[in-house]
Amino acid sequence: MPQEPNLTRLSSETMYESRVFRVHRDRVRLPGGLTVTREVVEHPGAVVMVPILDGGRVLMVRQFRYAAQETLLELPAGTLKRGEDPREAAQRELQEEVGYRAGRLTHLTSFYSAPGFCTELLHLYLAEELTPSKLDGDEDEDIEVEVLPIGTALERAIGGGLRDAKTLAGLFLAAAHLGVLR
Repeated sequence: MPQEPNLTRLSSETMYESRVFRVHRDRVRLPGGLTVTREVVEHPGAVVMVPILDGGRVLMVRQFRYAAQETLLELPAGTLKRGEDPREAAQRELQEEVGYRAGRLTHLTSFYSAPGFCTELLHLYLAEELTPSKLDGDEDEDIEVEVLPIGTALERAIGGGLRDAKTLAGLFLAAAHLGVLR
């Protein structure tokens, strides 16, 4: 397994900063002496939830994604606020996006969305024992909730009907945890 190389950061310049992320360009000296440039998107991280209703039905959200120029069916998710605990963020996002609160929230794993250029770490939770509890969502989000049997969601994933990476990872990891994969 490759070890962390002995890199030397020579400089770092902020190229762009928004309310959600920052982009910086670093000059880095590699162990062999070569100097390279690396652009990095610094992101505060996010949460992804697999909310399961009684009967093995999963709550999903359908929304238009401007960058992809597509309406996608996804698991509910959201960006961490500065200093926010991921478990608390998961509860908040569930309430905002699908109108439920989880009685049991199980952390399944954490994974990077695009580690080649982005620091975003996604925290994946299985949300069970759901009770209605709606919070107002973000004003710039237009979300439609869709309820599917988890088997149907998995079939759509396998058939190419789901195109969001966090949703694909989340559904299969939750299905493995729940013992519904064949």
